[in-house]
Parts: sequence; structure tokens; C-alpha cells
Amino acid sequence: MNLLAGQSSPYLRQHADNPVDWYPWGPEAIAAAAERDVPILLSVGYSACHWCHVMAHECFENTEIAATMNAGFVNVKVDREERPDIDSIYMDAVTALTGRGGWPMTVFCHPDGRPFHGGTYWPDQPRGGMPSFPQVLDAVTKAWAIRRDDLDGLGDRLTASMARHGDLPAGETPPPPDALATAVGHLSDQHDDEWGGFGGAPKFPQAMSLEALLRHMSARHAAGRTDRRAVEVATTTLDAMASGGMYDQLAGGFARYSVDPWWLVPHFEKMLYDNALLARTYLHGWRVLGHQRWLQVATETIDYVLADLRHPDGGFFSAEDADSEGAEGTFYVWSEDEIREVCEGLGQGVTESAIEWYGVTGQGNFEGANILHRPVRGDLVRPEPVEQARRALLDRREHRIRPGLDDKVLTEWNGLMLATLSEAAMAVGREDWLNAARSNADFLCRTLRRDDGRWLRSWQADAGAHTLGYAEDHAAMVDGLTRLGEASGEARWTEMAVSTADMLLDRFLDVDHGGFHSTGHDAEALVRRPKNLMDNAQPSANSLAAVALLRLGALVGDARYNEAAEGVLRLLGEQVGAHPTAFGHLLGAADLFHTGITEIVVTGDRPDLVVAAADTWRPNVVLAWGEPFGGPMWEGRDGDRAWVCRNFACKAPVDTPDALRAALAEQS
Repeated sequence: MNLLAGQSSPYLRQHADNPVDWYPWGPEAIAAAAERDVPILLSVGYSACHWCHVMAHECFENTEIAATMNAGFVNVKVDREERPDIDSIYMDAVTALTGRGGWPMTVFCHPDGRPFHGGTYWPDQPRGGMPSFPQVLDAVTKAWAIRRDDLDGLGDRLTASMARHGDLPAGETPPPPDALATAVGHLSDQHDDEWGGFGGAPKFPQAMSLEALLRHMSARHAAGRTDRRAVEVATTTLDAMASGGMYDQLAGGFARYSVDPWWLVPHFEKMLYDNALLARTYLHGWRVLGHQRWLQVATETIDYVLADLRHPDGGFFSAEDADSEGAEGTFYVWSEDEIREVCEGLGQGVTESAIEWYGVTGQGNFEGANILHRPVRGDLVRPEPVEQARRALLDRREHRIRPGLDDKVLTEWNGLMLATLSEAAMAVGREDWLNAARSNADFLCRTLRRDDGRWLRSWQADAGAHTLGYAEDHAAMVDGLTRLGEASGEARWTEMAVSTADMLLDRFLDVDHGGFHSTGHDAEALVRRPKNLMDNAQPSANSLAAVALLRLGALVGDARYNEAAEGVLRLLGEQVGAHPTAFGHLLGAADLFHTGITEIVVTGDRPDLVVAAADTWRPNVVLAWGEPFGGPMWEGRDGDRAWVCRNFACKAPVDTPDALRAALAEQS
């Protein structure tokens, strides 16, 4: 019996009609495996994963393969986005077994959860040197019958290697003061000077590495200096990514990654977290170097999320699939004839302008069709004829069958987008974005936060929210709520950030070694308790927590938050020093720790001072204005003026924007 129909995950529900007797992860599946004395076949993927769909079609929809799975295994399907704890620890096992990981991930486990074999995609027939999935099933079944002792020993050894980062001893020192500069040097060495990015294909948009570059550049500029190499690296990569087909030239927003070195052909899935992080990166790039084209990219990316990934009540959906109409990329590609048809009648020269601007040819650049891109790299601000064509093409595209939508709302990813939206609203002066951020925060607090202050992981309209949230959910919400409080001047958001930070410390803090466990002490016990430390496609729970707690601690004056953040930095100090580019977001926390945080309080009704405080990207500044909240920043402060403080010392209050800017310049 397949038990996935009522699950909150759209990915699990996609498999509800499989002939496989799928269980969701839980005690029922574990008990069934123990009672039948058969292995657990754990299959982990996510809704927008192209190869997950391929394996599902080839294997899980095949009645013969499903019969073999049902006879010899208890089959468990997991959405890695809903259960990052399960994904993390079993990915460690697969990586230890095979030297690589990825999705779909298939792991064979003892009934108690200890893994003994695993891999990623297996086809229905032997192909490309890979065994078929039926061959794998047969081999595992035979080994379970005649080599159980060997599998038992292998399970013990693999379990010991899982979540290995959670066993790091407490550190003595934080990352060194030059960690950020060292990382910038490594990034410069790894940079592809021709096409941008770091390393070869497939190329991922490493938003956090770019953020480290921009943070470094911002500090140099504030001190009246320029790191020309850092500027070159950031400019080349930001321009190249936004000029390629990985960026949606019609609606905005970025696909997951490029399969080639020049950012042309994407893996077409669009993820909320990528777009939250990249919109922020382009926003910061604009603020540091002033290029309007990057503000355009940030604006279009935010508008894409608001248009296509937003629940009517304010939450943000998780992703759009790569596939539509049974093929990858169908929604996004064009023939030259179709473009000519759409642009006909728009005015003289519009058609040819559009064809030239987007690099369209009769032969195409992707399986006979055209992925729209900008061949003149960095030339992104569209002239009016091209803008006319863009609007017409977008309107035509809206009548196509859209890719599948993963309509679950994940707390962590929404926290990332909330932070970006709040900061962008203040930087650009967009009240509509600020209202969208308020709506998002209200939705999250209403649907994903329990009365006791604990956050849940995932919500979906048909199933609600049930799964306990992880450290990364709480850390992302601390940051998002703090930045919404700074953007709006409304105390309730800062107070909610404080409540969330308290829950983060209460349920997830590792008091013995420092840092935060991924799962709370009130959560289901797995074979190992994971600890999410390294930044990857998203900031790790510990990096998110360190940055968010340092900033909130400065705002509200609670030393507990600073101490917990310092515990993360000490735990990872040696790791960051040895591998700085693997900790892009944590480098921001290290910079906050060593450089210090400047605190600004604007009292009274002085919107001009608030604008002056936010008119430049100052990553090491926190801002309080509007409604007072608890903490020493507000004590003894009155009048219509601004106060600038740092390292427990405050300058004399100022009452003009120019004086505030001068006071901030002295702190650089």
C-alpha cells in the first residue's frame, strides 16, 4: 500500500500513484522493516530534480521493478527539502561509499537506520557503465540473505562516519582577522577570467563567495582604497551570469546552475533560495560599484519571486521544476520563427533588435531551439525596442504550460527571502517590497510558528505544517525578522527575532563543543545527530546563526547571542583558516567579530536620518529607529537626532544627514 497521498510534500505526492508501497519516513516504516526483517530502501529527492523524475519514470513506475522493491524491502520516500536532517546524514554515508553524492539518492539500511549500501541515480537497464536498478536490488537482496554479518559491520562503520562534523571538538580561537582577505585571494586564484565563476562546468552561482568579495571591496572603498583584482573578479562573474541563459532574460530569476562553462545552458529548475541569495548579491554589487544593470537584475529577480513563487497570503513557494510537457526547458526556449511572429507589428526594427539582442539564430543553441541570452556580456539595460519585445515575448510565454510548482513553504528559504526583500526595500525605497516582506513575515508567524515560539519546517495548503523546524529554520528567521525590523522601524519584528533566537539557543545549542545541532533536543532521534557546518548552495545553519546572532546581539544588547556566535566561530576557526572558500557566509560573521559592529539609533521622527543611515551598503552596521524595543540602545536617547556607537562608546548625537554620514565615515 502506497502511503504518500496525504503528505505535505508535493514531491512525495508525485509518487503517490507509483506501484511501489512507499512509506513516508517515520516509526511505522521502521517497525515494518523490523517485523519483516528486511532492509529499508530509502529514496531521497526533491520536486524540481530532473534526474529524480527520470528515475521515477524508469524504475518506480515500472510494475516489475516495483514488485521486486515491495517483496524485498520497506520502501521509504523522503523530500530532502522537508527533511534536511535525514538527507544530510545519509548523504555523508553515500559520499563515504562512493566518493560523490547527489540526487536522487538511494540508500539501503538496516531496520534500525544504519546504512550499508547506497548510490545516486540507477537506470532501469545497464547503461554507461552503470548497473541497472534491478541488478542493484538483486545484489542487495542476496547479500542480505547470505552475508548479513558483513552488512552489519559495514553499517557500524558507515554510521560512525555519518554527520562526522558533529564530532568536532570545541575550538580555541576564531578564524584569524585576515580570513576574509585570505578567502578573497583564493577566489581570485580560482576565478575563470574568461567566463567568470570559480572552477569548471557545471558552474554554480556561488552567491556567498561573491558576497565575501563584495564585503571585502566595501571595506576597501570605505577606507578610500580599491582592490582592482577583486573588482575585476566580481564584475566579470556578475555580468557573465546575468548575460547567460541561466538568467531568465524575460521574467528575471536564476536557474539552479549552468551545465557549460559560459552560463548559457542551465539546468532549468528555479529555486527560491538561489534567487533570494542572488538578488541580495546583485543588490550589494550595485551598492558597492554603482552599476545600474545589477540593480536591474536584483529588481527583476525579486519581482520574479513576487510574481511566480508567492502564495496569495504572503508565503513563498519553494521551486519551479526544470521540466514541462515532459521535457526539460520547453517552457523557456524559442524558435526564430516564433520570435518573429510575436514581434511582428510592434514597430519598425523591433524584431531585428530582439533577435540581435538575445542572440537568436535559425539553428538555435539548445537542441535546435534558442535559449535567450545576451551575447554582449554586461550590456543588460535594454533599449526601448528590446523592452517592447521582452514584454510581448513574456506575454506569449505565459500562455505556455508552466513547469511544475513545488508549492510547499519552507521556513528557512522564506527567512532568506525575507532578509533580502527587507534590505532591498530599504535600499531602493520600495514600499511595495516592504509591504510584501511584512506580509511574508505575518504569514510565516501565523502558519509556521507554534504558540510556544518553536518554528516548524514546512507548510503546504492541503496538509498544513507538522515537521519540527531545524536550526537553519530558526537562524534564517532570526536574520529575516531582524532585517525587517530595521527596514520598517516596527518593534514587533525585532521582538519576534529575540523570541526566535532564544528558541535557537534553548533547543539547538551544543553547550559542550560550541555551534548548533541541526535537530533540536526535542526532535526524533536518528542514527546520528547532524550538525550543519559548511556553506554549500545555502548558508549552513551555523553560519546563518553566527551572522544573525551577532547582529541581533548588537541591536538588543544581549551578550548570550554574541557568546553563542563566538562559539560557532571558535568551533570552526581552524576549518575556516584552512578552507576559507567553503565558508562564504561564515566569513561575514568573522568580519563582524573582528571589525566590530557600528550601532545607529535614530530617535524621534527623522526619516531623512534613516535614509542617510541606509544610503550606502554598510554590512557591519545595525540600525534602530521608529518604535523602541528592549535593550540599551534606546536608554537615555531622545530628541530628533541620530546616535552612532561602537565598542561600548558613542559619539555625540547628530541632527543632519551630512553629519551622520561623516560620523559613519569615521567608523570605517
